[in-house]
Amino acid sequence: MEMASTPRTVEEIFKDYTARRTAIVRALSQDVDEFYGLCDPDKENLCLYGHPNETWEVTLPAEEVPPELPEPALGINFARDGMNRRDWLSLVAVHSDSWLLSVAFYLGARLNRNERKRLFSLINDLPTVFEVVTERKPVKDKPTADSGSKSRGSTKRSSDGQVKSNPKFADDGYEDEDDEHSETLCGSCGGNYNADEFWIGCDICERWFHGKCVKITPAKAESIKQYKCPSCSLRRGRP
Repeated sequence: MEMASTPRTVEEIFKDYTARRTAIVRALSQDVDEFYGLCDPDKENLCLYGHPNETWEVTLPAEEVPPELPEPALGINFARDGMNRRDWLSLVAVHSDSWLLSVAFYLGARLNRNERKRLFSLINDLPTVFEVVTERKPVKDKPTADSGSKSRGSTKRSSDGQVKSNPKFADDGYEDEDDEHSETLCGSCGGNYNADEFWIGCDICERWFHGKCVKITPAKAESIKQYKCPSCSLRRGRP
């Protein structure tokens, strides 16, 4: 309908998200008088759409059932005159944030766990529409002594089973991942997994290693497309 091709990668979905977000932010700030005038309470149920070409539109909801994409909040115009203008705009902003996330994760339905986490991380680095409209500053995470040094490589498989490299930085906020790896042992020294240390996973044998044990730093891991541990590297070199 509004997309020539459906975004499928993390980068494509995030680009789609940022374009729609830019459009909605413009409607609720730079073009707010025009937006306010279009939301006539005497009209039918209206929605605020942000499009991938960074344009916004106030119009009726899609007629298809189910719709091609998740729909934004319905009937935003009805509450316009019954609320303080600033409060109404804030309410529209909150609903718009929810819609933007729903569209992004609808498009990302086929992403794997790490890709979904990466997509959310990219989105979460941006202020929400609500924060922009209300001029609230996002709360920043408190820096830690080793902030930015925690990294871990991970692997992902395509539908045909091919192993592909997918270096990732670990997020302290995801305790479930820490629990998942709590019993992981380093393939080199046999030490237990610790979230405070840099780890990297081999894309061939899928074993995990301390970065220091295989002489891989977080910075070096970022440039590695496919990591092979020392054992797998030696096996590959044999006839």
